[in-house]
Amino acid sequence: MTSKDTPVRVRFAPSPTGHVHLGSARTALYNYLIAHQTGGQFVLRLEDTDQKRYVPGSEQELMDGLRWLGLEWDEGLDIGGPYGPYRQTERKEIYQKYAQQLIDSGHAYYCFCSPQRLERVRKQQMRDKVPAHYDGTCRRLDPDEAATRVAHGEAHVVRFKMPREGSITVIDRLRGPITYENRNLDDYIIVKSDGLALYHLAAISDDHMMKITHVIRGSEWLSTFPLHAHIIRAFGWEEPQWLHLSVFLRPSGKGKMSKRESGELLKDGYSIYIKDLEELGYLPEAVVNWIALMGWSYDDHTEFFNMPDLIEKFSLDRLNPSPAAINFSKLDHFNGLHIRALSLSDLAARVKPFLEKADYQVDDDRLLKIAPIIQERLVTFEDVVEVAGFFFEETVNPNFEDLVGKNMTPSDSAQAARKACELLASLPEITPQAAEQPLRALAGQLGLKPGQFFGILRVAVTGRKVSPPLLESMAVIGREKVLERLQNAIQMLENTPRAS
Repeated sequence: MTSKDTPVRVRFAPSPTGHVHLGSARTALYNYLIAHQTGGQFVLRLEDTDQKRYVPGSEQELMDGLRWLGLEWDEGLDIGGPYGPYRQTERKEIYQKYAQQLIDSGHAYYCFCSPQRLERVRKQQMRDKVPAHYDGTCRRLDPDEAATRVAHGEAHVVRFKMPREGSITVIDRLRGPITYENRNLDDYIIVKSDGLALYHLAAISDDHMMKITHVIRGSEWLSTFPLHAHIIRAFGWEEPQWLHLSVFLRPSGKGKMSKRESGELLKDGYSIYIKDLEELGYLPEAVVNWIALMGWSYDDHTEFFNMPDLIEKFSLDRLNPSPAAINFSKLDHFNGLHIRALSLSDLAARVKPFLEKADYQVDDDRLLKIAPIIQERLVTFEDVVEVAGFFFEETVNPNFEDLVGKNMTPSDSAQAARKACELLASLPEITPQAAEQPLRALAGQLGLKPGQFFGILRVAVTGRKVSPPLLESMAVIGREKVLERLQNAIQMLENTPRAS
């Protein structure tokens, strides 16, 4: 079991094959939390031996995404460490040495079967309705003959020699002991024909050399879990604690979430990719809070966590192996909570790039004044453009229909706006304290309900039917521009044929 007093060494070891998705982020988070909770080390390692699937730029995106989430590593890719290098393609000789050890001890063998022969065998097995597996042709070769063929340069791979009898029991922290019959396990390739090790040998060797104590990874590795245990036991190494996390389901709860569905999600303003979530205006704190609770819980009621909370309260023993449905409404909820928790200066700094992306010239002092009146209204930072863009516009262009008060004519609405303009022009300042009571009194004098009256002013001043508090907004916009926008609205109402 894991004790907070016993430092652990964990690793996050993704492949650079595309965008960083939620499953990878959660795996990294749980590793990071347990390392920091115990005063241990969090290692970032790159599983890049499958060069055919390598995606240029994905390594940098990986590091940027982790840092955006606040998951700094203690050793790894760009910072090095005592057990480097941290890219598998730079550790080829290490794996070849370990592969040779397995061959010499009788736990692995050279295989010379061509892809064409393997395909013929596979098709025959399909016709015979038996599970696809290697038929063991090269397993039966004399080791000296095989070594001679290798020495003569014949193309080959290395396969692990799986025991044909008995069983192996492995222990997963979430699922307990799992027993596999060896006769159902295949002789997996552990070194490819180009000399690069596959994950099965590379990861196990790296974990041993880097002194990894806990392997926390996705459930997709459960199928090859017995192979990895066999490899470790063949070497006589101490096994780490294994923990395979739950899978993510579609928001409907039906079926595993697929990367192929990300395009449809984006149409609704959501994504399973970390880079997209950043661009959509989600806080890293909210994403961390959200994914932490997809597979783990502290109790049955606490839901708001920042990183220090998670480091303190996280426990491997409270992880749940059951699949977790991705709930984007919950992400919006958490994002709102974390936006409300920001200081005003932090909020202003974080929304500024979204306004600038929309081509607004942003004044920092004005933005700091805006922050308190928009903080309760933002679900994501991207919302700031719709919620607060009018503060940075020279003019607003309200819809004529929106300017006409409820159950009022354009002429009545123009008169109400004109009276309001005259009143506001006479005040020493336009602030909620100075303007609210006089404007409410004016509405009564005009025989209007506050909703009718202030609705006209809101559309005239902000260009929107829904906005942050009107009087607070007027105070930020300033007297001159407020009066100018009211005059423009009056002109629209009076000069439109429907005003007669």
